[in-house]
Amino acid sequence: MPKSEAMPSFDIRHSSLFRHSRFAIRHSALLLASFLLGASPALPHPLQAEPINHAFVYTFDQFHIPEDPDESLVNGGLLLLAELNCTACHAAPASWQQRLSPKPGPDLSAVGSRLDPDTLWLFVRSPQTRKKGTQMPGLFHGAEGDDEKVEALVEYLSSLKQPQPKVPAGDVERGKDLYHKVGCVACHEPGKDVRPPKVAADAEVEKPGNASVPIALADAYDFTALSHFLHNPLSVRPSGRMPDMRLTEQESSDIAAYLHTGRVSEKATARAALKLPKQTAAKGRAVFEQMNCIACHKDSSASASTPSKPLKDLSPALGCMAEKQPSGTPRFDLNDLEKRALTLALKMIQQLDAPKLTAQEKVDWQLTRLNCYACHDRDGKGGPEDPRAQYFGVNDSTAESLGQLGNIPPNLDKVGRKLTRGWFEKILWGQSGSVRPYMDTHMPSFGREQTEMLIAWLNEADKLDKPFQIDVSGLAKHHRAELGRQLLGAKGLACVSCHGLKDRKSLGPPVIRLTHTAERLQPEYFKELLLNPQVTQPGTVMPPMFIGRKTADKDIESIWTYLREIDGQPLPEGLMSSADFELKPDAEKRPIIFRSFIEGVGTHAIGVGFPGGLNAAFDAKTSRWTILWKGRFLDAMSNWQDRSMPPIKPLGTDIKALPAVTTQRTFGGYTLGKDGIPTFKYLEDGHPVEDTLRPVKGGFEHIITINGQQTKETLSW
Repeated sequence: MPKSEAMPSFDIRHSSLFRHSRFAIRHSALLLASFLLGASPALPHPLQAEPINHAFVYTFDQFHIPEDPDESLVNGGLLLLAELNCTACHAAPASWQQRLSPKPGPDLSAVGSRLDPDTLWLFVRSPQTRKKGTQMPGLFHGAEGDDEKVEALVEYLSSLKQPQPKVPAGDVERGKDLYHKVGCVACHEPGKDVRPPKVAADAEVEKPGNASVPIALADAYDFTALSHFLHNPLSVRPSGRMPDMRLTEQESSDIAAYLHTGRVSEKATARAALKLPKQTAAKGRAVFEQMNCIACHKDSSASASTPSKPLKDLSPALGCMAEKQPSGTPRFDLNDLEKRALTLALKMIQQLDAPKLTAQEKVDWQLTRLNCYACHDRDGKGGPEDPRAQYFGVNDSTAESLGQLGNIPPNLDKVGRKLTRGWFEKILWGQSGSVRPYMDTHMPSFGREQTEMLIAWLNEADKLDKPFQIDVSGLAKHHRAELGRQLLGAKGLACVSCHGLKDRKSLGPPVIRLTHTAERLQPEYFKELLLNPQVTQPGTVMPPMFIGRKTADKDIESIWTYLREIDGQPLPEGLMSSADFELKPDAEKRPIIFRSFIEGVGTHAIGVGFPGGLNAAFDAKTSRWTILWKGRFLDAMSNWQDRSMPPIKPLGTDIKALPAVTTQRTFGGYTLGKDGIPTFKYLEDGHPVEDTLRPVKGGFEHIITINGQQTKETLSW
């Protein structure tokens, strides 16, 4: 008689002795650790989260309940098909493929450096037992030969190792603090021995209503590997479902130390009891392909995955949703609500072509898949539930006056017409995108591949039929930075009461600093916000200063001009000190641009100070570069302090005058490259010209483009 008929299926998830003994071992260790750390033994660690007994997709559980009507729940079923990676094996019909694209599974190329063989055996043998709520399906149900296959897989996976560079030693208390304030608790279980910053000492801490994403393998990871993973999770989980929280190496090690509190190396006693013959890594590799693990865990040496029945041919009553699953089918431990949702989704896919989604629907779909709604709300959907939001804190006590605007990540309404492409890139996968230094929560990165499409979708979803009109050419008479500076200052509209600039804090609550406004915001949105802040950004504390103001259009454009030229401008009154007069290129290696009356240039001079000690001035009246010099740039005291505004002199040496021009030129403004270098535009005898100076060794490279034809020359002295 075959083994599968001679005995019940061997699935250790059904062993209550195994389940309770495992809990007891870890719980005892945590109690001991709590005692040694001086913590109350009655207050458990995040690893003691209430177990989840089904494949857990956070946004499915968050937004769907059994009472949902079919027309709502079907979208949850589509979400499950995508997030449980059903389409990695079961091809979707062509019209559905983009929407239901599978996500890449974890990279296993160094899994043997992360997990020991016993942990791998327990997880491969029964994923839902070792990690409650995992999306990894079980593939073994006790059929003949399963034990040997699992053992072979463990041999193969254990052989996949890579060098692990040394990491800093971690500090448990610092790690506990970081875990609860940088945003981990938006998805994961908070520790019950941590009191949120605003909860009174005698008040009961409210428990999250939504289940938490399981982290039950964190304590099983090798410490060094866990620290590396927390520092760069996208290298292991390229799908971005565990995003990069932008932690430093030290912070990563601190959180790793916290997650390792009370760690006990778990032994697979059932594995030892089987006394299986030694398997080989080569056989394990063959099993890896045979069981179609490569459908999710692809690598460069893998052959093509084995195709399964396409979605259009699947029966909801069979396979992984069957009441009694046949041996060899993936086992997700789906609950009744998930099965109902998947059944509805399969019927929809089999009967209809995929409906064409609006840009807003595409945005919502991707935000749902990535669980951006754990922190952000958009159009009334999402945002952290109160029991999780209470852990989001601030590092500046004056930000408390802002209420939730101070500690909760901003809502995403209108963000597609709010932010520039460059700032989206900084926020989503770049650096230095934060403008809320008072907020403890980090903005995570989900990876470029997972988020780049969102920029175009958001732009489309949030555009206005009639965008606000704003002139940012810099050519109008009122486009003077000084006018904008005065309006922002303490004796103008007093914007500095709430907004800081550069390295200066505001005079009052620390609202967003305005330093990168022109780089960050689309000018049309800037005007929309200032004209009616409460409508544009509900809940904002910004007062409606421009409603009914006859000069509103001109004032807003003057402020924009100032903020666009902020690198070369003095701070507004209330923030400026006597040390602010000399203009110096900033630490980010970007040029300073300063419009003024410069000696040797004229009344329409535009000075450009490049990092490295090279400077130049452009005359907008004659549309030509006029002088070059080395060393220090400009001292703007006379411009800023003397109402008569006498011409200012270059501070450096080796001033070189450039030849005059005889052609007829008409100035057309300038644009800034990503590096901050300006390109001046003008018409020369009717032909459009772009004119740029770029520092090179020994001088400048002068780049002229006329009618699309580019020439270069070197200017040196």
